[in-house]
Amino acid sequence: MRILGIESSCDETAAAIIENGNRILSNVVVSQIDIHSAYGGVIPEVAARSHIEAINPVLHQAFTDAKLDWADIDAIAVTHTPGLIGSLLIGTLAARTSAILHNIPFYPTHHLKSHIYANWLSGYEPEFPLLALVVSGGHTQIIYMERHDDFHIIGSTRDDAIGEVFDKVAKILGLPYPGGPAIAKVALKGNEKAYQLPMPKVDGLDFSFSGLKTAVLRAIQKDCNLPITTPSHELKNHLSAQQINDFAASFQATAVKILITKLKKAVKNYPEAKSILLAGGVSANLALRDALTSAFSKSHRVYFPDLKFSTDNGAMVASAAYYSIQAGEQPSDPYDLDILPRSIIH
Repeated sequence: MRILGIESSCDETAAAIIENGNRILSNVVVSQIDIHSAYGGVIPEVAARSHIEAINPVLHQAFTDAKLDWADIDAIAVTHTPGLIGSLLIGTLAARTSAILHNIPFYPTHHLKSHIYANWLSGYEPEFPLLALVVSGGHTQIIYMERHDDFHIIGSTRDDAIGEVFDKVAKILGLPYPGGPAIAKVALKGNEKAYQLPMPKVDGLDFSFSGLKTAVLRAIQKDCNLPITTPSHELKNHLSAQQINDFAASFQATAVKILITKLKKAVKNYPEAKSILLAGGVSANLALRDALTSAFSKSHRVYFPDLKFSTDNGAMVASAAYYSIQAGEQPSDPYDLDILPRSIIH
């Protein structure tokens, strides 16, 4: 079964053709990072206009690379939630129009499902039941799955998502957007024990990261003998290169520790889980991957997506749709689709 997957939920315009859930026939991604880095974050209106320019060339390239035509496609899958509404609109319009013109079954797909199924694109077959730690700019969740296309959120962030906090701390430190890769890079030259940052006290399996962000801010003000009224955008002017490295390393180590601590608690609550998956853009963080391996590899099978599939792409959308179809999902009417900026995976 060949599925065309289309992704445009944020700042990547992507399309891929996948066969039987994990055989990659093509995978094309056009990123807008260079555009948005000048602003220190994604500008929704700019992102939407960029998707308009890129979507047709990306689709054309996906078919060219796969050496296929529309007649060879068995289904079209597209991200319809969650994401930036303008960005979602472009991808879904392209997918709906293509499904109607070529009479191809149409499957709207949840963005977080897609990130989880990025783990299947390397030929892995994670064993159920499993726990998935989803970490991205907009989400931090622990999801329990008993079988394919069966999702139960057992833990979620109560405020900021982990990727969002990486971006905000990077901005405080004067590092470029996106913050995750920037912090990871300079943290390699820093001392993760230089600054003791607090662990949030949140009951159950939920997360909280806003306090950690504020703790970094206050620690910098204290270390530089600055009043707490000092604006966050001015702090970078008072930091040495080594201070930046040390704050980045200390922040990253604390953020990773928070994630691992909650996941350990989830493992205790769900002892039947056989596999642990990492998913989402922050899954590219090597410190997090190392910590997850160290904490769980002796007791569970631990899976990470290939780095090229950690960030948004069309291949993961097609893979998620394939396993949903195998689980019995029926195609949707391309004339009737709701685009949802926010939604819960189910």
